Amino acid sequence: MRMAGIEDTAELLEKQLAAELSKMTLEEALTLARAFSHYLNLTGIAETHHRVTKARGAAYLSKSCDDTLNQLVQGGVSPAELYDNVCKQEVEIVLTAHPTQINRRTLQYKHIRIAHLLEYNDRPDLGHEDREMLIEDLVRELASIWQTDELRRHKPTPVDEARAGLNIVEQSLWRAVPHYLRRLSNALKKHTGKPLPLTCTPIKYGSWMGGDRDGNPNVTAKVTREVSLLSRWMAVDLYLREVDNLRFELSMNQCSAKLSRLAHEILTKENTEEAWHESWSQQSNLSPFKNHNSHAPPLPTQLPAGADLPSCTEHNDVETHYSRLSVPGSDFMPMNRQGGEGSLIFKESLLNTNNLSIKTHGNGSANNSGSTQSVLTPRSSSLSSNQLLLQRKQFAESQIGRNSFEKLLEPSSSQLPGIAPYRVVLGYVKEKLSRTRKRLELLLEDLSCEYDSWDYYETSEQLLEPLLLCYDSLQSSGSGILADGRLTDLIRRVATFGMVLMKLDLRQESGRHSETLDAITTYLDMGTYSEWDEDKKLEFLTRELKGKRPLIPPTIEVTSDVREVLDTFRVAAELGSDSLGAYVISMASNASDVLAVELMQKDARLAVAGELGRPCPGGTLRVVPLFETVKDLREAGSVIKKLFSIDWYRDHIIKNHNGHQEVMVGYSDSGKDAGRFTAAWELYKAQEDVVAACNEYGIKITLFHGRGGSIGRGGGPTYLAIQSQPPGSVMGTLRSTEQGEMVQAKFGLPQMAVRQLEIYTTAVLLATLRPPQPPKEEKWRNLMDEISKISCTTYRNTVYENPEFLAYFHEATPQAELGGLNIGSRPTRRKTSPGIGHLRAIPWVFAWTQTRFVLPAWLGVGAGLKGVCENGHTEDIRAMYKEWPFFQSTIDLIEMVLGKADIPIAKHYDEVLVSESRRELGAELRRELLTADKFVLLITGHEKLSENNRSLRKLIESRLPYLNPMNMLQVEILKRLRRDDDNNKLRDALLITINGIAAGMRNTG
Repeated sequence: MRMAGIEDTAELLEKQLAAELSKMTLEEALTLARAFSHYLNLTGIAETHHRVTKARGAAYLSKSCDDTLNQLVQGGVSPAELYDNVCKQEVEIVLTAHPTQINRRTLQYKHIRIAHLLEYNDRPDLGHEDREMLIEDLVRELASIWQTDELRRHKPTPVDEARAGLNIVEQSLWRAVPHYLRRLSNALKKHTGKPLPLTCTPIKYGSWMGGDRDGNPNVTAKVTREVSLLSRWMAVDLYLREVDNLRFELSMNQCSAKLSRLAHEILTKENTEEAWHESWSQQSNLSPFKNHNSHAPPLPTQLPAGADLPSCTEHNDVETHYSRLSVPGSDFMPMNRQGGEGSLIFKESLLNTNNLSIKTHGNGSANNSGSTQSVLTPRSSSLSSNQLLLQRKQFAESQIGRNSFEKLLEPSSSQLPGIAPYRVVLGYVKEKLSRTRKRLELLLEDLSCEYDSWDYYETSEQLLEPLLLCYDSLQSSGSGILADGRLTDLIRRVATFGMVLMKLDLRQESGRHSETLDAITTYLDMGTYSEWDEDKKLEFLTRELKGKRPLIPPTIEVTSDVREVLDTFRVAAELGSDSLGAYVISMASNASDVLAVELMQKDARLAVAGELGRPCPGGTLRVVPLFETVKDLREAGSVIKKLFSIDWYRDHIIKNHNGHQEVMVGYSDSGKDAGRFTAAWELYKAQEDVVAACNEYGIKITLFHGRGGSIGRGGGPTYLAIQSQPPGSVMGTLRSTEQGEMVQAKFGLPQMAVRQLEIYTTAVLLATLRPPQPPKEEKWRNLMDEISKISCTTYRNTVYENPEFLAYFHEATPQAELGGLNIGSRPTRRKTSPGIGHLRAIPWVFAWTQTRFVLPAWLGVGAGLKGVCENGHTEDIRAMYKEWPFFQSTIDLIEMVLGKADIPIAKHYDEVLVSESRRELGAELRRELLTADKFVLLITGHEKLSENNRSLRKLIESRLPYLNPMNMLQVEILKRLRRDDDNNKLRDALLITINGIAAGMRNTG
């Protein structure tokens, strides 16, 4: 009604609705909240399905690889230049565990299942009976959702969060990546005449899940190690499934001479050891074999799930016999065998007894025959000899029985139809992958592991070698059509995901490093590091970095917090750059912050290498300063210049990181610090300064953007964000975070993930080859400075200087109650101080989104625009909007937020929940919002907000009949809860309304 201009009637109806809600019993309110919350979630699923279906049926798809490459060729880019830029592109999407994903993982799975059923319903060949069965399936899913608890009853652990990230890879990205690369390759071949190189990967994935310890004491060195190993285990498990399918597909005998020689070598080694394998038959499937001392596993006797389907087919409903994303483990786990001696370890069985080490001698058999002596070494002296004998007997019998049964199913070698060289080689690959997985299981169980390095795959290059050999053989044998199918997809997966799926970044706050160096310098009687000035710090750090001895004594006694920092560097040294990505320093402000991390990294690597007696695995981690506050952003360029002026650091970057520096800029804390408009402008200028500093010293730069999901934390459409960066800041490289609920929204379904990957690729390509225009006149920069100054002053006067604001914030929003959602492993505050300064940016934005006021995204903008317009610069500002991509995108994103804001709903929160003495502050803020509306419309020339974004307007309008009552119900429940704080049912009802509003607004924090 308000949209139609019937204001009075709308207000009257809202008052009647509020009165009805106040009469509701708690049970009625709970049921209504659940129903509306589920409806808004289901609406989101339907909208996503509609977008995907519409895009699939479109003859022309904007921002696709084909569209963008055609646009660039038509614009004068030569095919050679285009091909070179695509092949050299390096984009990394970093998934984070920021606590903004409201829905439980259980409900996310059910939502995905509904999405798959909607997709299946679109099939034109469905008969009447099939469609009825599909409707029944949908009803079952809805019934299951309704009867499932919506709320997390416990906080997730960092490992839980990491599992959720790995699940995104398994359920979606695993299928999406080869599909996307196939699209890109086809478009590249069409417009340049050459396909994408087989191992070229323009986009990769990284992760912070299990590595981001900034303000999160739950992320420890032990957690980081476990998550890294779990990620490796998951990668190997996925590759095993693919190799299993591939062995069935590549059944042909014709091959290259090189592949034939390898296959015959494998079979020859098998025959020379046939007698040994006969005697070891009970454990043949468990025993690892060395590189060419190998025995190809028997050919499979039945097709694995999905082997009959084309590689690009999305077979979501196919069941698999492999476990799905659980912590790895099995009842029996092998140890190393050298010569004729083997060792087997098995885990705690159903008898609930402790682990045993079984050492076998002689022919290696585990049974107690006359020619074999078996020794069982108990892990605990509490086991009696009878228990040991019983376990030994059960273990031996299970192995004999299992292998005897498998032997019945296996074809004998004399029955095999020819050598089948691809199957022989891939069988060897499968066996080596199996040993790799078992080794990782031992490491995850903290058991000793004595595998030789050639018994397992450590790097992606090792796994790629036999796969590329098969590919080359197929191509040379006239079977290119087969080489370009499932095998190509597997090779591209290995090139993209490596052996870790997603390299794990580490992140820690700079202050924790200073505390650690304080402890070290104090112990060494050198003084207190944090009390030194910057020059003295740099002198000390540079001197120690140039030295060849460790700085930290192994006997040093430190606090638990300092020990945790040192342990993290030790784990980083043990895992190396093969498993880990960057070390990000949050709240970085000086060159010494970077050198401090470099020093502790060097020291840990020296210590670990000394203990191992060999160099640490992989290389040193990239050290990435993260500039977040406005003050630090303004100093970013000079900090980078200072770093490059230090000979040791510049040589280190050139030698160890190929002359490549990475710098991260933070959108969340800068927005909370100064408001969205000022943050956007300071981020723009900081990127210009950093790029100029790197160019001055001939260093390549990659900017890492720490964006959130909401506009207030730097979110917004990916394409628009990349296209509005400063010229020269996107030179074929980019890193960007995808956080919380946006991970599921963008990458939860394969079709959506493919689209997002195309958008990233094409936006970076355009920003590189056709960079956006800088401000045309110096006057534009001056006007931006003026708007930013007024905007920042208005924002900080309200949020930080007004003594009533903090109390108003707590009363007008459900911020205090958000902790009950249990949506993340980290605390909502960096420190225990109650002020806004130490509150995390996510709950700050989340709370205002719930009340539909979305204050962090627009506060101060109206005052800034009003100030310059009233000074006679309206036409200048309009010209900036039309001709400067950065300014246009900034205003468009603010307009998008203003379109979602709802003054009557925000006013209702104030009238019911805010003390009368503070209601005037709320009224003043609502007047600020109206000012922002007025001047944004004046600059854009639009009559209504989001006039140029009809889909957004339609989305908002379709949700209002359910979203408005949900907000009013939340107000009523908050009012009751604040009178009866111990009422758990009321608290549950509140949390369900928070879920529903987040679903309706399509973002949280």
